[in-house]
Amino acid sequence: MRWGGATGVGSMPGGDARETAKTVTGTFDGAEHGMPYLAELPARGPGADMIGRTAGMLVELYARVEPSGWRLGDRPGRDTRRAASWLGEDLDALEEFTQGYEGPLKVQAVGPWTLAAALELRNGEAALSDPGACRDLAGSLAEGLRSHLAEVRKRVPGATLLLQLDEPSLTAVLRGQVKTASQYRTHRAVDRQLVESALRDVMAVHDGPVAIHSCAPDVPFALLRRAGADAVSFDFALLTERDDEVLGEAVEAGTKLFAGVVPGTDGALSDPAGSVMGVRTLWRRLGLNPGSLPDAVTVTPSCGLAGASPGYARAALAHCARAARSLADNPE
Repeated sequence: MRWGGATGVGSMPGGDARETAKTVTGTFDGAEHGMPYLAELPARGPGADMIGRTAGMLVELYARVEPSGWRLGDRPGRDTRRAASWLGEDLDALEEFTQGYEGPLKVQAVGPWTLAAALELRNGEAALSDPGACRDLAGSLAEGLRSHLAEVRKRVPGATLLLQLDEPSLTAVLRGQVKTASQYRTHRAVDRQLVESALRDVMAVHDGPVAIHSCAPDVPFALLRRAGADAVSFDFALLTERDDEVLGEAVEAGTKLFAGVVPGTDGALSDPAGSVMGVRTLWRRLGLNPGSLPDAVTVTPSCGLAGASPGYARAALAHCARAARSLADNPE
């Protein structure tokens, strides 16, 4: 499968689903010009944010909005219905602008560990505090994703789907840095094998490629590769030379890198070749074949674009596509 040289991370500014779908599909219209994706529009309010949207996908688990955030409850309510409604609107818009489309298409959902760190139990503590709740949550998420992917396939039958699991809290979960409800303590670190196992189980619902995204520092590349991720999406500016060895091993093993090299908030954009200069430098430092760059790297913004202006968001996506072409035309 050709994944496309560029794509977005997930969120976009504003609240117009049709305009957003038009932008995303128009900028990324296939493998040569990038990978379109089902965008998220959190500015619409609770249920359109990434936690709320994924909570709305859960099977036999329901969540509602409390002053402190999303909390699991006994039955579906207004917040669950709103999340489903926003998602339906986004799917309608995507379907409208992908008539006859054949090629890669990315869909995003929050992964099991970031979801466990964000969703509260009835006592107000994160689901992360209860191993049984974490297992139930991962199982419910897997079933929900299975249904969601089937719905996207029905609406865009010519697409080859890539599932992206957003795990910005994963490093904090592994290090025991997720704060309790009191904010005075932190939850115990979760065993790495348990983290890996749950990720593997959730990824198994999709028979196509899976990417895991985190724009936090110290992405656990080796763990994600062992769990079976086909790609890792990250903020390129947060890499350090400590990551070199594990990155080199990942690339040589066939793991694709979604390199977030374009700023996610408004600012001046460099020339496209300049945006990917660091990627070329990394390749030389790792001693990798420059000819492998176009197939191994997909260019993205550093994180979601929800905090950007609409004009900048459009420019950033177009810049990613141009930077990917620069990388393909001149990998050295």
